[in-house]
Amino acid sequence: MTVTRGLFLGGGVALVLAIALWWHATRVVPLVWQGYAEADYVKVGPVGEGQLTRLFVERGHQVTVGAPLFDQDDTAEIAALAQAHSAEDQARAQLRDLELPAKPEEIEAARANLADATATLIRIRRDLGRDLALVAKGFSTRQRVDQEEADLRSAEAREASLEAALSIQQNPSGREAAIMARRHAVAMATAETTQAAWRLAQRHVVSPADAVVADIVARPGETLAAGGTVVSLLPPGNIFIRFFVAEKALAGIHLGDRVRLTCDSCDPNLYGTISFVSPAAEYTPPVIYSDESREKLVTMIEARPPKAQAVKLNPGEPVQVSPP
Repeated sequence: MTVTRGLFLGGGVALVLAIALWWHATRVVPLVWQGYAEADYVKVGPVGEGQLTRLFVERGHQVTVGAPLFDQDDTAEIAALAQAHSAEDQARAQLRDLELPAKPEEIEAARANLADATATLIRIRRDLGRDLALVAKGFSTRQRVDQEEADLRSAEAREASLEAALSIQQNPSGREAAIMARRHAVAMATAETTQAAWRLAQRHVVSPADAVVADIVARPGETLAAGGTVVSLLPPGNIFIRFFVAEKALAGIHLGDRVRLTCDSCDPNLYGTISFVSPAAEYTPPVIYSDESREKLVTMIEARPPKAQAVKLNPGEPVQVSPP
């Protein structure tokens, strides 16, 4: 009887163990991937080399689009802009001078020159006519007539030239080529002024987005190279979740899919949208520890939560990712 009871008890224990092993083998383990919050920082620096003269923000400050971040020394840029304005004003004045008729005094002088040339021409014609008649009678020489004929042609050319000059001074339409050239000079001077104004504006750097100041890299007094970082910004839309998925689960993940995000500071029902799936597999990063993820090779995936929720996440914070 004692042996029978022992066998019965031993069989019962074995049955319980068998049921436990079966349940453990057949239970559905929730699919969860371990990840962490990451961010794309906006590194703001100067366009040109120069000394940093003023800093308007500190780490942790909230800034809006267009808020001042820092200034550089702008002495050279102010002088260059003033020079460009002067050159542009000069070019415009020269253009106006070409487009307007000449001054009354200049027109009167041109008329006087033309009248003098006309009087000279009349005198030469009269002398030539008289000497031609005298040559026929033998009272003048052919050489004198030839000289007067040459003088006549010269006087006619001078009169025509002065008539054209007077016409141009009275009406600028005869100076189209000169006016067009001057207009091009004005356009070039305007472009140089615009460029000088842009270079001056770049010495006073403002925030390109609503963001948190994540870091300050340079301080007033430092001379900065073009492209060097002064302020590192973190816009809320630049926070995302990075996690790693084993190959066997990769087929069910696509760009645009939604995933559920869970963390200590996350709101309930927080979801993210998959924005990137790495084209290449890699070894499991050492910062990821998970009993469910034992594979050697995994694929990096990124998901972005809504901006209103992303601001509550801190880069480096652990986040659990699961299917919706």
